[in-house]
Amino acid sequence: MNRRDILRRSAAAGLLATPAAGLLTGCASGGGDDNDDNAAYKGTKSEQNPLGVKEDAPLEVVIFSGGFGEEYAKTHEAMYTEKYPKAKIKHSATQEISKTLQPRFVDGSPPDVVNNSGTGQIDFNGLVSQNALADLGELLAAPSLDVPGKTVKDTLLPGAVEIGSYDGAFLVLNYTYTAYGIWHSNKLFTERKWEYAKTWDEHIALCKQIKAAGIAPWTYAGLHPRYMSWPLISTAIKFGGPSVALALDNLEPNAWKSDAMKAAADAWHQIVKDKYILEGSPGLDHKQSQTAWCQGKAAFISCGSWLESEQKDVTPAGFNMTIAPTPSLGSGDKLPFEAIRGTAGEPFMVPAKARNVAGGLEYFRTMLSKKGAQDFTRKVASLTVVAGATEGVELPYGLTTVVKALDASGANGFNWVYNNYYRKLERNLVDAACGEFFSGRIGPADFLDQCQRGADSIAQDSSVKKYKRAA
Repeated sequence: MNRRDILRRSAAAGLLATPAAGLLTGCASGGGDDNDDNAAYKGTKSEQNPLGVKEDAPLEVVIFSGGFGEEYAKTHEAMYTEKYPKAKIKHSATQEISKTLQPRFVDGSPPDVVNNSGTGQIDFNGLVSQNALADLGELLAAPSLDVPGKTVKDTLLPGAVEIGSYDGAFLVLNYTYTAYGIWHSNKLFTERKWEYAKTWDEHIALCKQIKAAGIAPWTYAGLHPRYMSWPLISTAIKFGGPSVALALDNLEPNAWKSDAMKAAADAWHQIVKDKYILEGSPGLDHKQSQTAWCQGKAAFISCGSWLESEQKDVTPAGFNMTIAPTPSLGSGDKLPFEAIRGTAGEPFMVPAKARNVAGGLEYFRTMLSKKGAQDFTRKVASLTVVAGATEGVELPYGLTTVVKALDASGANGFNWVYNNYYRKLERNLVDAACGEFFSGRIGPADFLDQCQRGADSIAQDSSVKKYKRAA
């Protein structure tokens, strides 16, 4: 790296992190003009080419190199090339999306497609507030690539568009459909004759039984403790109803101190007090805690449905990992035990100043084809937001349990989006509070107070764009 690169990266790190800076604003339909070296590529729209792709325009795709790997993207790229054989595709993968791409956003030369995922992702709040993302509305209205008579939007699962929309504009394609729950080994439970608990009192009784057998009931990613906020918030929503999530998303005063959140925090504090967490968990990262779980050192772990794919190299044969909803606090819960958190995830975006915006949208249309979605599921054992895309696909054991859990949850499924609106709130502030809480350094009241102070700090920060989610 030369001195110029260092200066560019240093500048970008400061600029993109500050929405008020206003230095990333750009045209939502592509950067530059026709006489500019960075002029946008433009094609002619037709029935066969509804998005107006220039058939020989190059396309640059940057993939997050995480649990899903990058091979699935190469298949999507091959599908794109099959339709546009004159288009040269530049493919790259990195775990450091922000560090790699922030300088290019500042320079006005971003890639055409970005899988903005992982711990090092670029903050979406900053991107949205600076008009740095192309509007994907035209994609939704385009005909599906391989489902006759339907638009792309018609083929998507419920919630897929809402999770990527900001103030009514669809800006982020979240490609996977993820269930979040509590995981256990069906093999272990069958051998020990344990039954997954449906109520909190039964769960605590089971934890006592598991501990007596010489196994830690729980482990978690102590270096990323927000993973434990997911079942805690889920417990509160099932107890108090979806309005609990709405209050968190809209930064309502004392949302983190509602009766439902207090009841949930009190319940989860019991596994800390009774020492039902694997010793040393606060020092483990997500892979280490998941591996300890796969090794039978702990019975439960909180994670999303990418877990099976992420752990495939270390999961013992016949382990049969199984997802389940959070236990109900009691008969007063407003949502049934079967209700589980389901949401679209793994975000993709087309930068507003990309040279080939139309190509980026067409690439997304390829991803959202039934063929593209089925291939993704076969390769990485994860669901996509494309409805019916698991038909004819042989699913691994864990993903089969995810499909069953989502089916059982049905219309009772729930989600929250404060983490999408305000990344810092979950990744920094709630994460820190969870670290203190689940390590036993603070109790429920201090935990909720710390979370609320974090939410209030975001609400009062005039440099952070605020979003309102409707009920």
